[in-house]
Amino acid sequence: MDTVKVALIGFGTIGTGVAKILFGQRERIARAVGRNVELTRICDKDTQRDRGVKLPPDVLTDDLNAISNDSEISTVVELVGGIEPARSIILSLLKSGKNVVTANKALLATHGSEIFDAARSYNRSVSFEAAVGGAIPVINAISTALQANELRQLQAIVNGTCNFILTQMEEHGTNYATAVAEAQRLGYAEANPAMDVNGTDTVQKLAILAHLGFGVKLNWQDIPRTGIDTVEAIDIVYAKRLGYRIKLLAVAEATPDGIELYVSPTLVKIDTPVANVRDSFNIVRIVGDVAGDIVLQGRGAGELPTASAVVGDMIDTILGRAKITFDILNLWGKERPVTKIKNPAEICGKNYLRFLVEDRPGVLAEIAGILGRHKISIASVLQQQDNESDDSPATLIFMTHISREGDTIAAIDTIDSLACVRGKTVRMRVE
Repeated sequence: MDTVKVALIGFGTIGTGVAKILFGQRERIARAVGRNVELTRICDKDTQRDRGVKLPPDVLTDDLNAISNDSEISTVVELVGGIEPARSIILSLLKSGKNVVTANKALLATHGSEIFDAARSYNRSVSFEAAVGGAIPVINAISTALQANELRQLQAIVNGTCNFILTQMEEHGTNYATAVAEAQRLGYAEANPAMDVNGTDTVQKLAILAHLGFGVKLNWQDIPRTGIDTVEAIDIVYAKRLGYRIKLLAVAEATPDGIELYVSPTLVKIDTPVANVRDSFNIVRIVGDVAGDIVLQGRGAGELPTASAVVGDMIDTILGRAKITFDILNLWGKERPVTKIKNPAEICGKNYLRFLVEDRPGVLAEIAGILGRHKISIASVLQQQDNESDDSPATLIFMTHISREGDTIAAIDTIDSLACVRGKTVRMRVE
């Protein structure tokens, strides 16, 4: 067989997984490609740490030029992560005639237009299945398999760290801080988990999916975002009592007024597929006008699941399929129609509201009156008092009917200013 040479930049967890597959499954990869695939170079700042992979001599280097200047290397995997130096590295690789495979959702969500314009100008391709959903082939599903559809809705759990934390809080009754520490111990969460728990990682992935599925072009920072760092254990208890589980959902939905986009902790009915995704697993639910309701589920993170998606992209690139798809889709292209985004204040939905209030007559009516004046109808009320002492506050849980986002925010601002309310209102969406 002929041999095709590839390279890898970034030899961390996912890079190690890619190397394990390419060195450990040579015959399987060769059958898929019709040629031998040789990982000739791996570039990383750390050339000393043992990754548990036996490498041939001279494969590992800290010199990027050893890859960009090698004309025999046709495809390069970028797994550096972050914005810089990943952005500069990819632009340099494209200029030197390499096709690129990446898992870098932050870079694509921030600089997708620049990266894809550069690839087109050099007649190269960029593939990024592993950027969203780990092993779940959601990018291929939306960009290729479902092209006969006009997408109506997309719901997704695409951050395994957050899903693991919420599962721990529900199933073991642990508080948020303890669940985060356990996620860090098991390697699901970084030492600084902020980008996961505050929703940044999820909203960047949503920006990519929304562009693929709905033609949305916007700054990911403009998408309304609330993370799970606002969720308390007591809310998980109350949600379960009401027949729901709390999940961090990324949502894109087509409406006559534009595409609704948001990331938020959301109460999801317990008997639905989305509610039953546990631990670090991910799920993507897609509704198309032709295909109907489709659910993709699997491991959304981890060394080998994510590496599986990377190697799949590499195979597509070597075979030329990636270039065909890349050219036809014209992702982030200037000629691509711009889809209208719905004003976040006009998004409508149901809400879970938790208030901590003075336990005295008239408080419930006062809060209900404010909601009513803001056109928010109450579906049910749950009142709880954990301590029977005279000055102990009471907890009020309101489940609302559908209301406008702008009205809900205005009502909560008014309620939080009441003398009878202690602390800030806890508010989550209800799916």
